[in-house]
Amino acid sequence: MPRRFIRRDNWEYGRPPASETESTTPKSRKRRLATSFAFTTLFFAGASLAAVAGNQLSIYGETDAAMSTDSTTTTTTDPAAEPQAPADPASAASDASAPAPAAAPDVASSYGAGDSIAPSRVAPASGGRASAPAAPGANATAAPSSWKQARVQRAHLRKVLLPTIKPAPAPEIEGPVSGATVWLNTPLPDPTPPARRLSSKFAKNLQTAAKGDGVSWAVMLGILRARGASGHTPADAVTLRRLANRLSSNGPTKGDWAMIVSYSGDTRFADQAAALARYDRAVGLDALVNGLEAAKDSIATRLLADPTVSIYEGGRNDIIQGKVDVRVLALIAYLHESFGQVTVSSLISGHRLYARRGVISAHIPGHAVDISALDNTPIQDHQGPGSITELAVRDILMLPDEVMPRQVISLLGMGGPSFPLADHYNHIHIGY
Repeated sequence: MPRRFIRRDNWEYGRPPASETESTTPKSRKRRLATSFAFTTLFFAGASLAAVAGNQLSIYGETDAAMSTDSTTTTTTDPAAEPQAPADPASAASDASAPAPAAAPDVASSYGAGDSIAPSRVAPASGGRASAPAAPGANATAAPSSWKQARVQRAHLRKVLLPTIKPAPAPEIEGPVSGATVWLNTPLPDPTPPARRLSSKFAKNLQTAAKGDGVSWAVMLGILRARGASGHTPADAVTLRRLANRLSSNGPTKGDWAMIVSYSGDTRFADQAAALARYDRAVGLDALVNGLEAAKDSIATRLLADPTVSIYEGGRNDIIQGKVDVRVLALIAYLHESFGQVTVSSLISGHRLYARRGVISAHIPGHAVDISALDNTPIQDHQGPGSITELAVRDILMLPDEVMPRQVISLLGMGGPSFPLADHYNHIHIGY
């Protein structure tokens, strides 16, 4: 009987067909590649995290070890001070031939006298870490061996890159150190910023009311400011008309002070209001509206053109060149308004450079003036009670806050910024 051969597929014996094997082989290869890449990435990421954590822990461990070593009271020698035996002969030879490292300077000595930043506040030189672990076999001088040396190196680096800033010029002190006024010789801003200026509408109403009743606008404004009225509009139009009418109804009077006393019945109030009125008249209404700096040229022109204002030739040139501060010009104009005659003995030119050793005088930047005579009366030999000097100092101390001097020096001390100095027997020094 002939033999029958039965075909058996490969899948019966556990082997998939050829077509299935061909189709699954690329997929298995892709899976293996993806799996290998993922595990490789995780491996290197974990290694990086472990390295960073190890560096951070090494810093704290090194710091703690150094601190614990410093805090102990045993007599054991410092290992860092003793030479360490090299691990192999090659490194020993190289260390023997290399010069010995210089001793690290003390932290305090690495700072300048004027450096106020402590070493612990200095930023690290790189990476934000105190120190990096030295590589195996590296020379001992390549990296600091302790956290103290690292701080010294960072301090030295900062001193090289950011040198100590030079101190500012010394302030001027004219007078006893215990009670003197101190200021820096720097440019001064406008004493009348917009917040201190009068509004143009108020100025127009003030002039109209004063002219309608035949009184002085300066007296009206002095009374308002002595009463405490300030700001852009110290009073409205109705108040201004009533004030002008009341001043004119008191009958004929001679001078601002007599008019104010007749209005208020208070001599002390009249002193203050009359002083403010003289200041307002000296600088002008335009300066009170637009600011003193805007009126600086007009004030200077009036002073230079007035024969009763005596200024030496060098001081006149200082004013012409615009070197004198507007506060000083306003003060001279105010004293001229108060006494009718004023003699200026010193502005910038002719004054010595230093007020005392190493200190530049306030005259040099144009912030001070010396007055040697008022009302044709010299200051010298007229500095007693009731003298021209006392009247002048008293008037200066009643100026508005924006132009109040910081120093009024004569032989009299009358409070505030005024104080006596023996070498000011022949003039009054007024400084800002």
